[in-house]
Amino acid sequence: MSEPLVLSRQEGGVLYLTINRESKLNALNRAVIEQLRDAFAKAGHHSDTRCVVLTGAGDRAFAAGADIGEIRDLTKEEVAAFVEAGHELMNAIENLGKPVIAAINGYALGGGCELALACTLRIASSNARIGLPEVTLGLIPGYGGTQRLSRLAGRGRALHMMLTGQAVTAETALQWGLLNEVVEAGELMNAAGELAEQLAASAPLAMKAIIAAVHQGADLALARSLDLERQYFERVCHSADMREGTAAFLEKRKPVFKGN
Repeated sequence: MSEPLVLSRQEGGVLYLTINRESKLNALNRAVIEQLRDAFAKAGHHSDTRCVVLTGAGDRAFAAGADIGEIRDLTKEEVAAFVEAGHELMNAIENLGKPVIAAINGYALGGGCELALACTLRIASSNARIGLPEVTLGLIPGYGGTQRLSRLAGRGRALHMMLTGQAVTAETALQWGLLNEVVEAGELMNAAGELAEQLAASAPLAMKAIIAAVHQGADLALARSLDLERQYFERVCHSADMREGTAAFLEKRKPVFKGN
């Protein structure tokens, strides 16, 4: 039996997912997308999973785009299904309700870049290269890249990256707001794991509300988005986690959040 294309490992409250196509630079084919979608669906339903770390096998690539050999000869109907599957995956990650950390080890290009953009936070090794080179193939980003990149980096920078097809270094990506942190290659998973453990110990309902408020409010007028924030604030104020967190603060101890 062949090895899974997505490896899964649970450590405490942290689920580690690894795209397992190292010989193909972890390129995203239909099978990888399907297995990732299944893995995130399970993560969303498992209360023991408080945070997810997503990375690629080896040290050369997080995910070097879509599998070009697979998509080149797709029919019109197959193209539509391929794009829809990709969007479903990216939306599932973005709306998981739990923080997802992309640990970017090397290339994150095309669909791999879009995969990282859908994650909540991004940490990269210093040798990482991030880009959307679809224009060089006569294509455009198809998994949300035109929208998520411009929202993170700004319209001008996003257009430059997409129109030239040029990848940027990890340091540039950090300066542009695409990354939260850059570390030496050998420290990537340690850094991602430390952050994941910190998030896993935090209040699940509050984190879910923060993520939802940010994503849902991004395209709303300020007055509407502030009202949205108020609604989420009122919801978490009635949670057992809020009572535990405030009690722990007053008692000068660490809180133990249970997600209710």
